[in-house]
Amino acid sequence: MSSNLRIIKVCEFCKQEFIARKTTRQTCSDPCAKRLYKLRKREEAIDRAEVETMIKRKPEAFITEERLRVINAKQFLTLKEAALLLNVSPLTLRRWTLSRKIASRKVGRKHLYDRSRLLETGLYI
Repeated sequence: MSSNLRIIKVCEFCKQEFIARKTTRQTCSDPCAKRLYKLRKREEAIDRAEVETMIKRKPEAFITEERLRVINAKQFLTLKEAALLLNVSPLTLRRWTLSRKIASRKVGRKHLYDRSRLLETGLYI
């Protein structure tokens, strides 16, 4: 049984007008339907990968207002806290410490950074 419907629609893939015989039709032809399907699957995979990388990232990499308040309340900061304050990676801060660009105090095996001295260095962003 054939439908007598004639609906003018725009193809979601190639954006050209076509006459649809069904209300559910989204594309003008089978090749456009296949390309649209492939495009949607690609976008889903990209979205899934972005979500996975956001999950894998450590929450320490994001600075929140609460963490900023805690950091500003302390006089001496750990390597990660100082790196967050300077907006650099902990590895970069460690390199700067070893090359004596930034002063630190070593307590045991940890480096502690004076917050006021960090802000004086001019490396604060």
